Amino acid sequence: MGFTFTTMSLNLVLLMAMVATNILSLYHLSTTLQSPKSTKPPPSAPVPDQLLRQLHTIRATINQLTRLQPNSKKSTIPPDLLLYSHLSPIASSCHNHPDLLHKYMTYTAFSLCPSDSDLAESLILRGCHPLPRRRCFSRTPKKQQNSLPQNPFPSSLPDSGVIWDHYTCKSFDCLNRRNPNLGFDTSRDASKFTSYSDELDLPVQQLLQIAKSAKSVLRLGLDVGGGTGSFAAAMRLRNVTVLTTTMSVAAPYSEAVALRGLVPLHVPLQQRLPLFDGVVDVIRCGRAVNRWIPATMMEFLLFDLDRVLRGGGYLWLDHFFSKGVDLEKVYAPLIGKLGYKKVKWATGNKTDAGGVKHGEVYLTVLLQKPLSR
Repeated sequence: MGFTFTTMSLNLVLLMAMVATNILSLYHLSTTLQSPKSTKPPPSAPVPDQLLRQLHTIRATINQLTRLQPNSKKSTIPPDLLLYSHLSPIASSCHNHPDLLHKYMTYTAFSLCPSDSDLAESLILRGCHPLPRRRCFSRTPKKQQNSLPQNPFPSSLPDSGVIWDHYTCKSFDCLNRRNPNLGFDTSRDASKFTSYSDELDLPVQQLLQIAKSAKSVLRLGLDVGGGTGSFAAAMRLRNVTVLTTTMSVAAPYSEAVALRGLVPLHVPLQQRLPLFDGVVDVIRCGRAVNRWIPATMMEFLLFDLDRVLRGGGYLWLDHFFSKGVDLEKVYAPLIGKLGYKKVKWATGNKTDAGGVKHGEVYLTVLLQKPLSR
C-alpha cells in the first residue's frame, strides 16, 4: 500500500513538473513571436534569467524523480554477477561514491599530487579503482637513504623510506611496539616459514621438497594478502621470485615490502589479478583470506587464482580460519570445486578468545592443479 502511494505521488509530481515546463515554454514563445509580414527576421530576444532558472530547476527535479522511480522490470542478471559488478577492477563501483571520487580527482595540475594515499585506499577497498592522476607528480619521501638493505630480513627497516602522514605511528619501532606480530620486525620474522610446530605449519623447505618429489619446478610465486612480504623474502633466499599483494591500510605494508627488495602489488582481494593465465608455479593465501570474505567473492577469488596458476602448480591456503560448521558445509565444498589433488589437508582449533567464542578452526591445505583438464 505504501509502495503504491509513493509511486502515485512521484507520478503526480512528474506530471505537474512537465505541465509547468510546457506552460513556461509556451509563455516564452508567445512573447517572442513577431508579425509574419516582416521580411527581415527579428532579432532573437534574450531568455529571461528567471525563466532559465525555473526551467533548470524543473528539469533537475524531473531527473531526480526519474532516478527514484522504482524499476518495474525485473533484472535477469544472476545475483552473483550483480555482486561482482560492484567489485570489479574497471571502476564500475565509482558511481556509488561520487563524493570520494570527486575529492580524489580534485588537484592542481602540474604540481605535487595531494598527500592523500588513504583516500585512494578507501576508494579501492570499495571496489572503485580510479585512473591515476595524469597531471600531477607523485610524492616521494623527502629523505632517502643512499643504500637499502640487500638482505630481505634486515635488522630494521629505514623509516625514511615511508611517507608517514596518514599513519598513527610515525616509525617502524612504533608499529613493532604496538604489535610485534604485524611483521614489521623482519629479523624476528625470519623463522616464520622455516619452523614447524604443528600440522598447520608448512615450512618452505618442505614445500620445495614436495615439488621436487613431484618433479615440479618452483620459479615464480604469488602471495595473496602477504602483509610485509615475509613469504616472498623466505622464497627469495631460495631463488624463487614471489610477488606480494598487499594494501597499506592503517600501516605501510606496501612500503615495507618494497624496502625489503621485494615487489608489492597494490591489489585488493576483489580485484582480478594483473597476471597472465597459467604463469605462476605456486600461490600462497595468507591470513587476509579468511571467513570474513563473502562466499561468492571467495569463489571468484579461487577461480582467478586457478586462472593464473599453471598446470601442476600448487595452491596453499595458510591458516585459513572459519567456523567449524562453515568449513564443512561451505568452504570445503567450495575448495573442492577446483578439482585439485589434495597434497596436505590439516585442521586445528583456533584457541584465542574469538576462536573459542565462535567455534572457529584453522585450515592449512596444499593443493596441486591438474596438468590438464
